[in-house]
Amino acid sequence: MKKVNNIAVLTSGGDAPGMNAAVRAVVRTGIYHQLNVYGVMYGYRGMLTGEIFPMENKTVANIIQRGGTILKTARCKEFYEYEGRKKAYENLKKFGIDGIVVIGGDGSFKGAQKFSQEFDIPCIGLPGTIDKDIAGSDFTIGFDTAVNTAVEAIDKIRDTADAHDRLFIIEVMGRDAGYIALHSGIATGAEHILMPERKTNIDDVIDDLAANERRSKLVNLIVVAEGDEFGGANEVAKHVKERLPHLDTRVCILGHIQRGGSPTCLDRLIASRMGYAAVDALLNGQHNNMIGIVNNQIHYTPLDHAVKATQKIDPEWFKIVKILAS
Repeated sequence: MKKVNNIAVLTSGGDAPGMNAAVRAVVRTGIYHQLNVYGVMYGYRGMLTGEIFPMENKTVANIIQRGGTILKTARCKEFYEYEGRKKAYENLKKFGIDGIVVIGGDGSFKGAQKFSQEFDIPCIGLPGTIDKDIAGSDFTIGFDTAVNTAVEAIDKIRDTADAHDRLFIIEVMGRDAGYIALHSGIATGAEHILMPERKTNIDDVIDDLAANERRSKLVNLIVVAEGDEFGGANEVAKHVKERLPHLDTRVCILGHIQRGGSPTCLDRLIASRMGYAAVDALLNGQHNNMIGIVNNQIHYTPLDHAVKATQKIDPEWFKIVKILAS
């Protein structure tokens, strides 16, 4: 097992609240263990361009409460190619970097796994994605904040829906996973939750809305994940208006508001714990793993499994939605 002396930390893919807390934990834990810690700006792009700089304890002061990422993030098509990854490796070697912590989603982990296999630099992944679309952890960094942001917005939408007896169809983020829709929908009393993990039967939705109208339940919320197979909130609204034209129907797409904002206490805690565990894993030979938290315990998932598998939603949740919305 190689001894790790110089580590780099980067954030990649979509930003998520809590990434700064994770960066802070990696830096301060590394320095505690007398490692040299480097920050890489703009994710994998910064590895190619050499935007690498030494980090100290004071570099990460006063960032735990901030959303976004002080290391910035960007897409990098060059990193998909071997020549691009080789250039990144050469830049890392200039600093003697022999361990990497990647904070991001499944695409970021695919890059880390490939890079580690080709150039024998151990990588540790931290799941930083608001969608919670990676297997191997009960929570991902940013998910709790995104859900609470969605809940706060939907609560306000319900107020105006109630004032006008309206149907609101609200689209939340979740291209491949519907956890934000599921959690925010249950927490706000939505009548229907549409998500990628479950086939949408628009006829059932229309029938339920018509039944609600007959019993004078005129205020209805439908929460739709952007990746729902039916095509998102606008497409759902189009069919509702065609079939039930007399309903006062409105669409609200929450969009990138879900990515921003100060991270919740939970996101700060799991990000700090995962960042600490990432450095510990590099020092103890738990290489090329993703750090997760399962049943409140640190859990290691091989990167190749983390990038292939996704969470499965318990069918019991759909039963809960049906009963509580009745």
